Amino acid sequence: MTERAPLELHVGDVLRLRKPHPCGGTDWEVVRLGADIGLRCQGCQHRILLPRTQLERQVKSFLSHAFTDEAPAEAESSPE
Repeated sequence: MTERAPLELHVGDVLRLRKPHPCGGTDWEVVRLGADIGLRCQGCQHRILLPRTQLERQVKSFLSHAFTDEAPAEAESSPE
């Protein structure tokens, strides 16, 4: 079995999961990172914790990525 690189997640990312929440929502915001990932339903604001391995199997797509402070590599190499 081939090992995959872990998903790069940031607090504030919005994900679409494969199975809908009982409220009907499928979009979740990442609110906590670690071995367990904290998510908040965009429909009803319910919060859950999922193990990282289970979340990686359930993610269908990224809807938006949170802004990070990291500058692009090209910007660092330009002389000024």
